[in-house]
Amino acid sequence: MHSRQRRSHLGLLLLASQLFQVGLDNIPPITMAVLGLNVYLFLFPAAPLLKTCVSVQQAYWFRDWSRLLLSPFHHLDDWHLYFNMVSFLWKGIKLERRLGGAWFLYLISVFSVLTGLVYLLVEALLTELMDDQSYSVVCAVGFSGVLFALKVLNNHYHPGGVTYVMGLPVSNRYASWVELVLIHLTAPG
Repeated sequence: MHSRQRRSHLGLLLLASQLFQVGLDNIPPITMAVLGLNVYLFLFPAAPLLKTCVSVQQAYWFRDWSRLLLSPFHHLDDWHLYFNMVSFLWKGIKLERRLGGAWFLYLISVFSVLTGLVYLLVEALLTELMDDQSYSVVCAVGFSGVLFALKVLNNHYHPGGVTYVMGLPVSNRYASWVELVLIHLTAPG
């Protein structure tokens, strides 16, 4: 039996609870579709994580550019998925309503590819600057890069204010960093 099938999927249950608490009718269609895609690819991955993660070695050296499209929509475990999707839920609701569905979908598409390219650039620079090839083989998955881009956009349209992270009020200025620490603590690597 696959190890994911043996887990309790508590993160998925909490995500479902959060969606029903918000109300499915209160979630705009593109936000719901992106949430659905992430959950679907968690339950039925397009390929194993080692074939969807993005790294300098896999994407650039071996020319497997499909990883730029696959990596943002795959997650390490249900907690990684839960934290990313709850964060996306709130950003998606605000931004999709503000920007409209077509523009919001376009931005998610662009951010998904660009964050992978930025990741590759940073890892390549670290490899050169540190003279350490290990940076070139570090492989990443998840929606976090897209979330940070959306957070910057959200802060542009809604400056100041407070975001609730796990029920705790956090200044919008620091919310991305708090989310990053939480994701790292719950899904290291």
